[in-house]
Amino acid sequence: MTGMDARDTELKKELNATLQARRELGDEYESALVDSFMEKVDQRIDGAVERRVRRQLAEQQMVVARGARSPKPTDSDSFGERFGFGIVTMILAVPLSGIGGGVAGLKGLLVTWIGIVGVNVVQAARTNPGMFRGWRRGSAKDEDRWED
Repeated sequence: MTGMDARDTELKKELNATLQARRELGDEYESALVDSFMEKVDQRIDGAVERRVRRQLAEQQMVVARGARSPKPTDSDSFGERFGFGIVTMILAVPLSGIGGGVAGLKGLLVTWIGIVGVNVVQAARTNPGMFRGWRRGSAKDEDRWED
């Protein structure tokens, strides 16, 4: 069993334990149980992100140490990263929308979704550095690009 499979199994056990505790304790403890489970999910996501960041930093340090330019990700790497980020964003959007809407109504929901869109725009700009260059209205560069 790989490390990722073991963590998946552990998380499934935690979910089952949370659901069992909810059945035994009743509705009045549901919020606390869900918060506790979500904290464990957050910790797992944080750990995965931290490992990934450390790995990428180590790769960049290796590239710098060799005096070469950073390798460009392949299309499949870029797609996988974008797809994974999009899935995680949508999964987290559901509880964040509930919290934002529940606490501050429509304004809270709007702020939540502006934040979600903002995070995705930043991620898109990070994975595609040239994405937003030359998008000024009326520039000759845009006119040339759209004429082709």
